[in-house]
Amino acid sequence: MRDRIGSFALLIIRIVSKVALLTWMLSFASDTGSQKLTTIMAPGGVIDVFTSREEGVATREDLIGWVNAASKSVATYFGRYPVPHVAVQITTSEGKGVHNGRTFGSPVALITISVGRKTTLADLEEDWTMTHEMVHLAFPSVAEKHHWIEEGTATYVEPIARVQSGILEPSRMWSDLIRDLPQGLPKEGDAGLDHTHTWGRTYWGGALFCLLADVEIHQRTHNRKGLEDALRGILAAGGNITEDWPLERALRVGDEATGTRVLETLYEDMKDKPVAVNLTNLWKELGIQRSQNGDISFIDDAPLASVRKSITAGTDSRQAP
Repeated sequence: MRDRIGSFALLIIRIVSKVALLTWMLSFASDTGSQKLTTIMAPGGVIDVFTSREEGVATREDLIGWVNAASKSVATYFGRYPVPHVAVQITTSEGKGVHNGRTFGSPVALITISVGRKTTLADLEEDWTMTHEMVHLAFPSVAEKHHWIEEGTATYVEPIARVQSGILEPSRMWSDLIRDLPQGLPKEGDAGLDHTHTWGRTYWGGALFCLLADVEIHQRTHNRKGLEDALRGILAAGGNITEDWPLERALRVGDEATGTRVLETLYEDMKDKPVAVNLTNLWKELGIQRSQNGDISFIDDAPLASVRKSITAGTDSRQAP
């Protein structure tokens, strides 16, 4: 989840030097002795991880491994880590599980997240939250009414990134997507994505936009390009969380990276009015069948089976000789 700050407060805090603020954060954590700093070197970025000295079932080494695995997944999808420097602050809480993940882009890139003291290493290995928050780093900050693209991108990309890095099986990814994506379909009385800000339309409506865009980019380019190529293009142009962009600019840059107008056209279709999507038919065309207990089978002679395979294979695999 990306946290937002009022425009006046944002203006004030941006007066503060980013370098000075980060230096203060590091010295504060060291001086108080309440947190321990570990630095992870990711492809194209540095991650400073602050962990509580109080350990639960999962050790500090387990937490660092969890952050490191998420960073590798995100770097795999985007071709590099999205920002040159980010601080990750992990606090402990009662109970079990990962909670309250938030990602900030100003005045510095920062992720805060809470882990329950009863959380196990197995729980961390199953967790998606850290990867979700790191995906947020890879898209520019846009106006409040476009919050759906920020959360939708993180929701859609996170499991694909984990598949591409070998952490998650494609069958699990598609099973979860088939189960959860209907929450993004417009309900009676809903308007377009820019005007309906419910939880379902923000997270899963945004994810639906990303899936439709991904499939269409693959179709138009004969699987030479996908949504990750568009997102990599935005990132290469400087569009990460620390920058404020109009959404239209981000979509235009993404389309230029794929040689299509898929993002801009789909946005025109979905921004102001609800769009009905036949997900049952889409899954059939992609060659995905899900049983009532969640088991997945793939039909490799389905019309869009090659698109399905290419989405999880990733752009680097497609461009390999």
